[in-house]
Amino acid sequence: MAKQQSQNGKYKSKKTEDLAGVTKNDANEFLTTNHGVRINDNQNSLKDGERGGTLIEDFILREKIHHFDHERIPERIVHARGSAAHGYFELNESLEKFTKAKLFTETGKKTPVFVRFSTVAGSRGSTDLARDVRGFAVKFYTDEGNYDIVGNNIPVFFIQDAIKFPDLVHAVKPEPHHEMPQAASAHDTFWDFISLMPESMHMIMWVMSDRAIPRSLRMMEGFGVHTFRLINAAGESHFVKFHWKPLLGVHSVAWDEAQKISGKNSDFHRQDLWEAIESGNFPQWELGVQIIPEADEHKFEFDLLDATKLIPEEIVPVQRIGKLTLNKNPDNFFAETEQVAFSPAHLIPGIDITNDPLLQGRLFSYIDTQLSRLGTHNFQELPINRPLSPVHNNQRDGHMRQTINKGRVSYEPNSLGGGCPFQAKAAEGGFTSYPERIDSQKIRSRSKSFLDHFSQATLFFNSQSEAEKNHIIDALKFELGKVETKAIRERVLMLLSCIDKALATPIATYLGLSIPSAGKGALLNGSFPADANPEDYQPVMVKSSLEKSDALSMEHTPKNSVATRKIAILVADDVDEKALLNMQHALEAAGAVAELIAPKLGSIQSANNTEFPIMKSFLTTASVLYDAVYVPGGTNSVATLAAEPDAIHFLNEAFKHCKAIAADKDALQVLEETAFYNSLNEEDPEDNGMNTGIVIGADGAADSNIFIKAIAQHRFWDREKQVKVPA
Repeated sequence: MAKQQSQNGKYKSKKTEDLAGVTKNDANEFLTTNHGVRINDNQNSLKDGERGGTLIEDFILREKIHHFDHERIPERIVHARGSAAHGYFELNESLEKFTKAKLFTETGKKTPVFVRFSTVAGSRGSTDLARDVRGFAVKFYTDEGNYDIVGNNIPVFFIQDAIKFPDLVHAVKPEPHHEMPQAASAHDTFWDFISLMPESMHMIMWVMSDRAIPRSLRMMEGFGVHTFRLINAAGESHFVKFHWKPLLGVHSVAWDEAQKISGKNSDFHRQDLWEAIESGNFPQWELGVQIIPEADEHKFEFDLLDATKLIPEEIVPVQRIGKLTLNKNPDNFFAETEQVAFSPAHLIPGIDITNDPLLQGRLFSYIDTQLSRLGTHNFQELPINRPLSPVHNNQRDGHMRQTINKGRVSYEPNSLGGGCPFQAKAAEGGFTSYPERIDSQKIRSRSKSFLDHFSQATLFFNSQSEAEKNHIIDALKFELGKVETKAIRERVLMLLSCIDKALATPIATYLGLSIPSAGKGALLNGSFPADANPEDYQPVMVKSSLEKSDALSMEHTPKNSVATRKIAILVADDVDEKALLNMQHALEAAGAVAELIAPKLGSIQSANNTEFPIMKSFLTTASVLYDAVYVPGGTNSVATLAAEPDAIHFLNEAFKHCKAIAADKDALQVLEETAFYNSLNEEDPEDNGMNTGIVIGADGAADSNIFIKAIAQHRFWDREKQVKVPA
């Protein structure tokens, strides 16, 4: 795909050009019907006299109302709430040794992509900050056809077999008798299902961790979840796992903060993604692969085909091969973000599926869902789904067909059409399935290698920092505290005890329960076939060969940048202009976004009578929407803020959520009003800012370099156990 240049010199893909061909701008145009007839009066329907009845012959009214009545399509059953963007993927390292897919063999090539992020359980109108898995789906518009990596921000899944997927979704959705709660797993039906499915426990650890409440869509990992195949030109197969590694690092919010953000701005992630792209701070991820030779399929202590397992990076390192950049927002949310159709069955030559039973079911489910949602198998002809490579086949007609096919032939083989379109040989780019040898009987069963449900859950928990472990425990307290049925709580506690007693004990204490014994047979419950021998489904208690894996903890994510972080600067009239501008310029030079917040909108004046516009007030924004807070000096500004309860609450809340806070030495009067001031080390109030995250400036201005380094640390989680702040 030859790259093109837009007027501003930024990369513009062929896909962007194609979409431009069907994109309309109504500016300076006459209003028309859908058939192109200009409308003279769009304010009044046609009536039988001024006060008479509306006439059915009013074709303008009928067309407008009919279109409106049918504007909404069924929302996705899962992943209904989404955000998306255009961009490109550039390959840096060829995988020609492993695959013939040009996408992964032609270095330097920029392949257009459309990426959709989503929450799973909630409806389209739910909050961005629900505790939930996040979808991470990438559509590559390659020269060989469309290829989709349909993944999540968590590398494993709840279940091993797709036949359980409807049950999982039914359980996590709002309970059917009263349709509550929305976009939340903290209720009886979900935990009832989980308590009877020990295979879910690894995924539960991830969902109860901070990974389920990301700071930004731009700051979360993505995973292909399943094991796929790479096929090279010689027909040799290797297994592969896909990873998306964000250049900004992996960061989260606090749970209390997530709940407050949901009330303050339920579009927090959507707005963050949109604004980052509009401002030119293009989100980027590196694509990594874990490649396993076919001969090594069975050498691991877990099954490669088990979607509830991951491959620790210490065992198979992630090889980074290219970069994904999102550089353009959609022009129309419905036409692009809502109508885009992904499927793991959208494959290209050189990439194939495996016998993962969860993946196998998804191949059917995704296409079937698109038929229901978009109303036609011609969904691939919608502009956002249309491949860049030409489409030639004998499929015709159907609801909303857009292609006008010429000629009399719609079958194959044929002679009347000269045999066209021809089948392609493998050497000509034809897709060939990997000829995996199969010699087995039809059976409804699972491999014994799928019966280890706890070793990787334990590995995940052991790999977390102390703060992360505490957050998992608190999340489980919250979730199970919402469960009303005692027996469900007890079954979950039993499963948690199989992961780690140190995990289960504080939760049991909080719930006022004892941990039931997880003896032989106790973990089976109803999670096996009716005629099966229960012994065949008894979980295997294994210990991982790894004590911990650094890649599983966000503690080890890059913390060397404040790019795109939002910093609140609290100001009022008579602010110290020099201190304000010095900090603002330093933050912006480091790539952060600084916003002035005052008691009221309009503008303020500095001590030097310089006017500063104010776009946010304490009434219209909140600390939970920012990454850090700075208070400059200025006698009257400081006095105003010190007497402003909302300003003090802003600081208390930022401290409670462990964010970096800076204040000029002249602004100590404001900090003195906070609930946390007395906890600061009076003998060494600066503390370099790197232990407490509180930076007190000297000589009338905060040390911007120390503050910026503190912001880059993301959070100072030790504060959670040191000081309880009423905020």
